[in-house]
Amino acid sequence: MNEREVLEAICESCRRLHARNLLAAGDGNIAFRFGDHRIVMTPAGVNKAKLRASDLAWMRLDGTILSGRPSSERAMHLALLKAVPEARAVVHAHPPIAIAWSLAHPEMTHLPDDAIPEAILAAGRIPIVPYARPGTDAMGRNLLPFLPQHRLMILARHGALCWGETVEDAYNGIERLEHLCLILKQALEMGGTRPLPPEELEALRKQRDWIGPRVL
Repeated sequence: MNEREVLEAICESCRRLHARNLLAAGDGNIAFRFGDHRIVMTPAGVNKAKLRASDLAWMRLDGTILSGRPSSERAMHLALLKAVPEARAVVHAHPPIAIAWSLAHPEMTHLPDDAIPEAILAAGRIPIVPYARPGTDAMGRNLLPFLPQHRLMILARHGALCWGETVEDAYNGIERLEHLCLILKQALEMGGTRPLPPEELEALRKQRDWIGPRVL
């Protein structure tokens, strides 16, 4: 994708996140790294439903701001992009049900994945990253133990994050996560989940290894 297409993809993904209630008002942020290590990022305090390409902020991988007012959570994006050279796009949103899982079950280390085939095939294990105060460097530090092996993560009490090679890949991860969380929530309300047989889980995980790390 050329630069103009990337900017349009960021704005379109923000509108889709807002329309699907995966963030509200100025919540969430998207960043994309170009080959010359310039990073374009959503600005602080702008409603994502109304975002325009001209609103986007630009910076370098070392944190130098080139133009605009990048998100207050840019340290998290920079930490990930520095740690994972293959990461190009990062999407952070506030999916309500995913957040609710981390609120209701603070003891959980990952989203339950032994009952839904798609949880394994489309995303692999989805860890819950320990809480860090929003906007602090700790948000980035807390991600590091989960990188690069995990692309899709719940941020405890705060939101979710997905990285990929394209903005679409990273957006799809957030959408996938909230859908899985909704299924699990509804199953629990209807009496609970039942795990797949061990041999089926093993087969699904082998199939996931063959598919590769991309979140589908």
